[in-house]
Amino acid sequence: MSKEARQRSNSLRRRMQGFLVFLLLFCAVPCQSLYSATAPADREYFDIVKSIDLFGEVYREVSKSYVDSLNVSKMIYAGIDGMLHTLDPYTVFLNEEDSGDLDDLTNGQYAGIGVIISPVDGVLYVTSVVDGSAAAKAGIRAGDAIVSIDSKDVRRSPFKEVKSLMKGVSGSALSLKLEREGSQPLSVRVIREEVRVSPVSYSAIIDGIGYVEMKTFSSHSAENLREAIQALERQAAETHVPMKGMILDLRNNPGGLLTVAVDVASLYVNNGSLVVSIRGRAPETSKTYVTNVPPLNASLPLAVLINSESASASEIVAGAIQDLDRGVVIGERSFGKGLVQSVIKISYNNTLKLTTAKYYTPSGRLIQKEKEAVNDSHQVLHKVKEDVAEKVFYTRGKRKVYGSGGITPDIQLADPARSSYIAALRKKGMLLLFPAVYCSAHPVMPSLPLDRHALMASFSDFLYRKNFTYISEPERRFNELKESMKKTSGAKDAEWVKTHAGLHQEVNRLKELEIAKESERVAQLLEEEIIRHFNERLARKTELDHDPVVKKALEVLSDSRKYSGILHP
Repeated sequence: MSKEARQRSNSLRRRMQGFLVFLLLFCAVPCQSLYSATAPADREYFDIVKSIDLFGEVYREVSKSYVDSLNVSKMIYAGIDGMLHTLDPYTVFLNEEDSGDLDDLTNGQYAGIGVIISPVDGVLYVTSVVDGSAAAKAGIRAGDAIVSIDSKDVRRSPFKEVKSLMKGVSGSALSLKLEREGSQPLSVRVIREEVRVSPVSYSAIIDGIGYVEMKTFSSHSAENLREAIQALERQAAETHVPMKGMILDLRNNPGGLLTVAVDVASLYVNNGSLVVSIRGRAPETSKTYVTNVPPLNASLPLAVLINSESASASEIVAGAIQDLDRGVVIGERSFGKGLVQSVIKISYNNTLKLTTAKYYTPSGRLIQKEKEAVNDSHQVLHKVKEDVAEKVFYTRGKRKVYGSGGITPDIQLADPARSSYIAALRKKGMLLLFPAVYCSAHPVMPSLPLDRHALMASFSDFLYRKNFTYISEPERRFNELKESMKKTSGAKDAEWVKTHAGLHQEVNRLKELEIAKESERVAQLLEEEIIRHFNERLARKTELDHDPVVKKALEVLSDSRKYSGILHP
């Protein structure tokens, strides 16, 4: 063992001994004698001592008498996770590796090759390649399956492990073996580099309306957003056609830094405006956040787009814009994540992400929405319960807005890409793999628009070859009914046999209608992914051309009477 390793081992041993001594000292104190008064503080102190007493006693008995040798770290970490699991789902313990991932999210920068990977049906695929990144230069494409990294087979490796292998020191080399639909396996060598993920993923002027999409609230988000808006203003000035309005797209934005959310809101609302307040148990955790700089343009009509995956900082911005009557919010009800996390650095490069307060919009709405019980305390986003009743609040202009968690849009509009059939195609990777096959057969950018009829015929053949099956909701319930009938004598009843045949036919008819109804949207999604293989920016433009939520925002911002009617009913 090296000298450095011995020092680390001795240090760890001393810390563990100190921890055990601490526990044993508390265990030696008769807890009953500590609790004689009835004051809440005394009761709380007694509960603390009692809990530590119990923990220490259990640990002592297990370590002394358990049949096998113990993994101390595993036990302690399990104890920490179990303790935090009793709190909200966002209070989590992050080990050294997870803490590094948190830093990457906060800074929006890391050393890697510039790809996004996702598991699809047990296989890890590249789902997106950052423009201009090392991966893009090496010819890596969306749809490539990762076989090995530096000669290590990772086809069945945990996602977290593969993600860790992809990152490294800037300038270091990485060897990848990939499988590509319709091609032979290929090997590529990539040099890791600093990857700066721009929080502003796309900006453009569409029909005289400025459009900016923000995907994160990292440390540079407000600065990047300001630059994007100013670039659009310059572009409009050059064409001598002033912008009629602005769209801020926060859909699928999971949030980020609170202070950045305030800085983003300050680009749109008047100086001195309240953006958000936080309230916690301790007085020092309660605070109000007010803008302290003039906006870029306080009078330009504004639409903010949100959906059910817009959370945290996204909800702060959307809530402030709505409560201050600064703009119209369009889309789906937001996620409802309104808890303030304090990031506390603890020993050995670990981190405790602790909920210390709650967010409230300027009208007093609590952003946090009640969550369903969950099994995984490390999960970041969870399903939310539907509210039985919504509380009414009022904006600065006395408009009614609704609380009980999340931000309810002024114009509610669902995303058609969230249908059950499309979700099933995504889950099995069909919308990722077919474009890869198509582009292997068509290495040159195809003429637009694509022949939708031929495209869908090829896609149907592809689904057949891949043995893709879709079970619709009526079909799932019908199958449950069949299983139930099998357990009874009713399955042999002549009337049931006749009814079964009719139901089966109707279920299949409904599924065919559902698939036919979704065919146009599926064709659009395939077209977008095919274009993305050749030109990311053109693909994003094509997506927006097909996007009903963006179309609605353009319609509202282009009609001053309709826009004013929403904000000043």
